[in-house]
Amino acid sequence: MEELIGRLATNASIDGAVAEKTVGIILGFLRSEGPSDSVQALIDKIPGAEAAIEASRGGGGLSRLMGGGLMAVGTRLMGLGLGMSEIQNVARELFRYGRDKIGADQMGKIIAGTPGLSQFA
Repeated sequence: MEELIGRLATNASIDGAVAEKTVGIILGFLRSEGPSDSVQALIDKIPGAEAAIEASRGGGGLSRLMGGGLMAVGTRLMGLGLGMSEIQNVARELFRYGRDKIGADQMGKIIAGTPGLSQFA
């Protein structure tokens, strides 16, 4: 997890604490919306991913009011202070990292199999 957070902080120019929360939010979204086998393979390759996903589940009522899907993820990430270009940079860096960890084919399945995600690839 620290390697990924470091990459996000450096390459997407965001704070490390924000990067960690962002990873949890995005991986949680992928787990609920993406192809489960490929997403789990990615999560399994990121030490600390489960804890980050669990920590990102906070938000209670507000999260439920926002609904689900990509729009809710965007709203949550904007709530961390990220703008649209930063969100795109984070997503692209996370996908690069995923390709390094599980290969381009598996990462391609996640991107293709998750509604709305291809615009960030």
